[in-house]
Amino acid sequence: MLRPSGSAAMDFTPTRARGQHRLAEFLPAAGRHYADARNHDNGPAAGGRGNVSQLSPWLHAGLIDETEVLQAVLGMHSLCAAEKFIAEVFWRVYFKGYLEQRPGVWADYCAGRDAALAAMGRNSGLARAYRQATAGRTGIAAFDVWARELVETGYLHNHARMWLASIWIFTLKLDWQLGADFFLRHLMDGDAASNTLSWRWVAGLHTKGKHYLARSDNIARYTVGRPDGPLAAKGLAEDAAPLEEPQDHPRRLPDLPPPVSAADFAQPFALLLHDEAAHHAPLALPAAPALVIGASRPEARSPGALGTAAARFAAGAIAGGLADAAAAFGCPAREWHAGEPLEPLLAEGGIARLAVPYIPAGWTRDALAPGLAPLAAQGRVLSLLGDLDRATWPHARAGFFGVAKQIDALLGECGISGS
Repeated sequence: MLRPSGSAAMDFTPTRARGQHRLAEFLPAAGRHYADARNHDNGPAAGGRGNVSQLSPWLHAGLIDETEVLQAVLGMHSLCAAEKFIAEVFWRVYFKGYLEQRPGVWADYCAGRDAALAAMGRNSGLARAYRQATAGRTGIAAFDVWARELVETGYLHNHARMWLASIWIFTLKLDWQLGADFFLRHLMDGDAASNTLSWRWVAGLHTKGKHYLARSDNIARYTVGRPDGPLAAKGLAEDAAPLEEPQDHPRRLPDLPPPVSAADFAQPFALLLHDEAAHHAPLALPAAPALVIGASRPEARSPGALGTAAARFAAGAIAGGLADAAAAFGCPAREWHAGEPLEPLLAEGGIARLAVPYIPAGWTRDALAPGLAPLAAQGRVLSLLGDLDRATWPHARAGFFGVAKQIDALLGECGISGS
């Protein structure tokens, strides 16, 4: 049996320094070991997650970014040896690009979620089944372990996410949008694109007709390394049809911002840090801002209450990012609270322009776009899109294969070589 590397319990401190440290811890395992061991869910106990990176909370918050992760991995492993892990990093970028070209998927998810929540309010049996599932009291041992683990820790192994989603949809026959919402409320890495599209993939909606059915023997095989032995999953649906939906989601090319240059930062500007870009370092700004503004809106993920771990990570990421930026640039830091106008914060410092790390389709955009709209209409918002996203997103037209076959070229185009 493959055993994970590492021995310490996972530390999800929401700082860039801790994200970089976790990356350094994981690097030796990012090659062949990851390829061989990544599907094993060995549990959250000390050392149990050493076979996967667990970098997703820091990546989602923008405390580190995909480019620096790829650079670090290729600095230690060949592209061939680290192929599986590099592909996983590109899955994140692919999902964002796919949703960017089909924002209707996110809008339909939100509408479906709200309708499902309303329906649950009218159906006591459905509400009871939902409460049992989210509390980990379904009687399906593996599912119950993962549901409780998610709520308690704010994290799940990727394979466990797929199994749980499949059981939720096909065995418990609960609405997939309710499951996706459950994840968004509790995952520290609650990413709109990755979460929504992963649930749709399991359901058979992302790749139409291709769904994922959890099997008890597969679960036992890949959970054998857990401290109490393999997880049991009796009574799973074995012959369920993929879900269908009446509407299509036509692709449209997004109106991406042009690349920026040093000249764009010649005049005093403010930098906005948000829930998906909570640190200045990955942005590599060519000039120092005169003001840094923090805008944290994690409550926009869901109509329901956020889990403790997710709320704590989001708040800590913005607070730490503001403090680090203020110290690095020697400038004041302010918070932009929900419902408040943004203009007074800029006027206070006599600042005309606002630099905003690109906000992809999802809940962060939903929360911030209305407040940014007046400044954008005046041409006062400078949107910052990273090279890797800009190069990759156009290839996210359909399935992941369109991106996968371009990985070598995309790494070269973005100057990611590990040297």
